[in-house]
Amino acid sequence: MGEEGLVYFEDLEPGAKASFGRYEVTREEVIEFAKKYDPQPFHLSDEAAAQTHFGRISASGWHTCAMTMRMLVDNITERKQAGLGSPGQDELRWHRPVYPGDVLRIETELLDKTRSRSRPEMGSFRSIVQVFNQDDQVVMSFRSIGLIRVRNPE
Repeated sequence: MGEEGLVYFEDLEPGAKASFGRYEVTREEVIEFAKKYDPQPFHLSDEAAAQTHFGRISASGWHTCAMTMRMLVDNITERKQAGLGSPGQDELRWHRPVYPGDVLRIETELLDKTRSRSRPEMGSFRSIVQVFNQDDQVVMSFRSIGLIRVRNPE
């Protein structure tokens, strides 16, 4: 610990907002993910998707989660956050389909932070995470719980 330039628990400010990320959704990746993890017809075939409310092939919601995770990790790495993972997410919602050709981005707002009573070397923080497409429409949202190192545990 004590690395210069890292963002620690003490540096987090409730109310802080951030906007970051850029992820281009490709047809090949949508189909590849669906074949492996969510092989429902509307994620694999234009013909099958045309028979549903999607109208055309769409990404699995779980694929949207994975693309979002990539943007989150890239941001954590770029900001040099002293992150320690996450115990989970709350209120995950898929608001609208994600299609090949969409370009995703993220906006976050830090709600609060809490120092751990039992683990003085860490704290947690809660954020609202919203994922937008290129038309500034929310496609997914959730409340994130993150764990982060404390700069001076004593």
